[in-house]
Amino acid sequence: MVIIKTNFIYLYEHRNMEIPDNFLKILNEKFSSTGVEVLKERYLLRDKEGNIIESPGDMFERVAGAVAGAGEKYKSKSEIKKLADEFYGMMSGLEFLPNSPTLMNAGTNSGQLSACFVLPVNDSLDGIFKTLANTAKIQQSGGGTGFNFSRLRMKGDIVKSTRGVASGPVSFMKIYDAATEIIKQGGKRRGANMGILNFNHPDILEFIRAKQPGGKNILKNFNTSVSVTDKFMSDAEEGKDYWLLNPGNREKVRKVNAGKIFNEICKSAWLTGDPGLIFIDEVNKKHPLELGRIEALNPCGEVPLLPYEACNLGSINLKKMLKEQDAGYVIDREKFEKTIRNAVRFLDNVIDINKFPLPEIEKFVGKNRKIGLGVMGFSEMLIKMKIPYKSRRAVKIAGEISKFLLDTARDESKNIGIEKGSFPNFKFFKYKNKFSAMRNATVLSVAPTGSISIIANTSSGIEPLFAIAYRREILNEKKFIEINKLFLKEIIERDLYDRELMDRVLKEGTLKNTKLPKDIKELFETSLEIPAKQHIKIQAAFQEYVDNAVSKTINFPGKAGVFEIKSAFKLAWKLKCKGITIYRNKSKDCQVLYPGECCGIN
Repeated sequence: MVIIKTNFIYLYEHRNMEIPDNFLKILNEKFSSTGVEVLKERYLLRDKEGNIIESPGDMFERVAGAVAGAGEKYKSKSEIKKLADEFYGMMSGLEFLPNSPTLMNAGTNSGQLSACFVLPVNDSLDGIFKTLANTAKIQQSGGGTGFNFSRLRMKGDIVKSTRGVASGPVSFMKIYDAATEIIKQGGKRRGANMGILNFNHPDILEFIRAKQPGGKNILKNFNTSVSVTDKFMSDAEEGKDYWLLNPGNREKVRKVNAGKIFNEICKSAWLTGDPGLIFIDEVNKKHPLELGRIEALNPCGEVPLLPYEACNLGSINLKKMLKEQDAGYVIDREKFEKTIRNAVRFLDNVIDINKFPLPEIEKFVGKNRKIGLGVMGFSEMLIKMKIPYKSRRAVKIAGEISKFLLDTARDESKNIGIEKGSFPNFKFFKYKNKFSAMRNATVLSVAPTGSISIIANTSSGIEPLFAIAYRREILNEKKFIEINKLFLKEIIERDLYDRELMDRVLKEGTLKNTKLPKDIKELFETSLEIPAKQHIKIQAAFQEYVDNAVSKTINFPGKAGVFEIKSAFKLAWKLKCKGITIYRNKSKDCQVLYPGECCGIN
């Protein structure tokens, strides 16, 4: 196990000495030590001998040039150069970053630039293994895959061609999981899958319990979710029965109690973090295309897609969308608008230069041209604005940001549609009477921004701070000891730094038991201190205007009970989220982030 000591460790190891004059400058560095390691390990190009041959600036220049070059058909060379400069500026300034495959592959021979894919799984041996082969191609090129396994016949059903007995969806998910374990995405990261089963499939209980203790670590490359309807949720509240249906002939198999199935989902989520829920009626009601029914989402749940669709994502760093005034920081709407418009053009261009892994995907992506622009750094933006994440004002700002994103992104997509033409399936667009043109069927998606938020040196997605001090385990089990830079700046500038404080924060990860002023404690409350209800309200506020979906984890402390999970699931449904994922601290044997636990770093 390699331990990487981040910049703040210098301060900790010299905590009995006077703070050096240049330390605040260190806190303002563009990349964190963790970000540098992530760039070196996964993103920067290497030669045949494995030597790094580009700097972060070179990477941004490579990506900007390749993506701007997609406009050759529509723009002059000088216009393309200007656009490349705009793209380079917002990436190198860490104001916007595209999804990882774009950073890794744009301007290279690989050229597969999308992060999210959905593939159909048909009920035949040929269909199942054709999809598995296609999955391998996608994951090898850096993409993640989502599947709904509900078409597969139930365990014990007769296979007419052989007179044998079917083994059920979970058995085939294990095969997909094993394949993903072997295939390393693009040679740079592990594969990721979303496995979905409808609530009325006869094997629903086996699916719900698949990742519980005793399962011998199966499906470790899958997030799992149960697809539920509004009627199921209502029936669960009322304790009503419903029929499980044979997926082949839709015949009734047996009755089960919706309340008991819902309890099993909540119990399993409490035990392992899986499954989550997908509110499939809300997903389809808000899908902007009248073109088939959505059945599956990508691995983190932020992009509902039709079969063979893909989506490329990018995120704006909200911490960089502020300006300082006499009363403090406020959102710089002019800069925010410009960044949104440039980001929409960037993501639309990506579609045109993308080298898709399958012809079916190229066909369907070309017809709908979906993009997913989201945000990161939401909690650090709030901290700079002196707004606690737990406040009503935070929920209000979340909604305002989401609406501004949608209005501006759709307006820019309309402008591009006028310039270059609308997406071919525009006639199926639910809002075609409202817009004269539209380049992209969808424009927004709030992703978890795992790696790119590390590169951007900010908080992930719309999540609160996970902890003030924490241990991060990534990059083949390397450990990174980190502490929030905004917190360090706050206590240094207010002359509150001392050894006892640092020892406690590093051990516990929160400010709860410190003697710091109330305003600092409230401003820097962490994910496990913030009630689940507030987590969900923030998610719902963003979801109201996001035409794809929102990825967010509702964090619970280890002592939380199953009843609290149940309440969270119900609230997310009632507030019209498209899905929900929960995680109870330390409910898995290993996790990426550990709050506190940073002592003994010397």
